[in-house]
Parts: sequence; C-alpha cells; structure tokens
Amino acid sequence: MLWQYKIQYLIGQPIGISFTSGQGTSGILCGVSEEKLLVLEYMYQSQFALKHYDFQMIQDINGFPPCHVQQPFY
Repeated sequence: MLWQYKIQYLIGQPIGISFTSGQGTSGILCGVSEEKLLVLEYMYQSQFALKHYDFQMIQDINGFPPCHVQQPFY
C-alpha cells in the first residue's frame, strides 16, 4: 500500500518514517498540511518539536506495532 493512503489511519498514532535518503525518524503523526507531514518528535528532557516533512522526502511510513510484554517470572 502506498504510504499516502495510510496517513488517514495513522493521525494521532506513533509512526516510523523512512526517508528516500536512507535515514529515518519516529514520532506522533499530528496531521498533513500542504503536502507535508506534521510529526511531533521528542527532543530532550521535556522538549518536543513539531517537524514538517515534505512528501518528496518520504519513502514509507508505518505505525508502531503493539507491545507484547511478558510478565516477569518471580
């Protein structure tokens, strides 16, 4: 599925983005504006930044999988 079709289902969700450059990032997909993804990313301490990524830079986006945490054995 083309990543553009995934956007509507992923708004408000944690996502991973792979760029055409081979790099990647992750954050919360906040929305789309003028062919840019709006992604809230953690910077450090208690600081976050809303970043804008042009559609042309993006190779794919994927939602985070659910956590399957096993309870420790005591």
